[in-house]
Amino acid sequence: MPPSAPRPTLEAVAARAGVSRATVSRVVNGGAGVRGPLVARVRAAVEELGYVPNQAARTLVTRRNGAIAVVVAEPESRFFTDPFFAQQVRGISRELAAHDNQLVLLLTGGGADHERVGRYLTGGHVDGALIFSLHADDSLPVIARKAGVPTVIGGRPTWPDPDARRRTLYVDCDNRGGARDAVRRLLALGRQRIVHIAGPLDQPASVDRLDGFRDVLPGVGAPMIAEGDFTPEGGARAMERLLERSPDLDGVFAASDVMASGALRVLRSRGRRVPDDVAVVGFDDMVSVAEWTDPPLTTVRQDIEEMGRLMAQLLLHALESESDPDGLPALSSIITPTRLVVRDSA
Repeated sequence: MPPSAPRPTLEAVAARAGVSRATVSRVVNGGAGVRGPLVARVRAAVEELGYVPNQAARTLVTRRNGAIAVVVAEPESRFFTDPFFAQQVRGISRELAAHDNQLVLLLTGGGADHERVGRYLTGGHVDGALIFSLHADDSLPVIARKAGVPTVIGGRPTWPDPDARRRTLYVDCDNRGGARDAVRRLLALGRQRIVHIAGPLDQPASVDRLDGFRDVLPGVGAPMIAEGDFTPEGGARAMERLLERSPDLDGVFAASDVMASGALRVLRSRGRRVPDDVAVVGFDDMVSVAEWTDPPLTTVRQDIEEMGRLMAQLLLHALESESDPDGLPALSSIITPTRLVVRDSA
């Protein structure tokens, strides 16, 4: 079609398919009640004419924007340097794209950003929200609920209201069980002075991994645990503190691969051989980190990309259940399994 030619209209598609304009509208906008042969004729006419639905008109009919907000409770400096977020957003993006939905990325670094996100969600720009990397005092879930936006959370919710927790859809991995596997691996290697580099303890994943560590080593005291921040620098600082407190440590469980990479750097600078002197286990199995540390990192694998995909899938199902509550099974949250991946560090 030449560039100057007018855009095909709904009426032109109806004339080509030999059906009413209303039938074309229902097919184009995903409505029900149109017989299979008519659907095929309309779709063929859409293809032949190169018809593209007007998004504004489509929104009026479907009350959907075809857009999902992905809200990450971290500043840009963290989001764009941690490979965890890239993997999770990739899984989300692929699932949304497969269902013809756009991804709108919103990052937050403080209270002012929360206000901005709240205004955006309340403005009716998106059909739902996926929120992850929440901290204990984070108001984002409350903001999303007040905006009336269907929401799925990445990570186990910890807010005090038990009814709100029960009604919250979320996707998480078996953080506690994975941590237990990590510590058992170190014990199986004969390690006796095992320490833990925890993640930020205002995040449920970090708390669950610390609880898993304590499940296997209930007698370990506070000096054997140091809190990091899910960065290489935070892992290095925590490793320095642990070496000061326990110079004879011989095993390290780090709550993330990124922090484990910082710990490995400190151990090497102190002349501690890994795994001969100190065995190290991480968590995540981010290949871009775990296979490139020196030595390659034994770690607990969680399928980060799959968790992102499941978050998007759960939200899309929730949106469908709003329009057809009897047509879908009951929705429930998802806990994905973890597994130990053994490499050279332990």
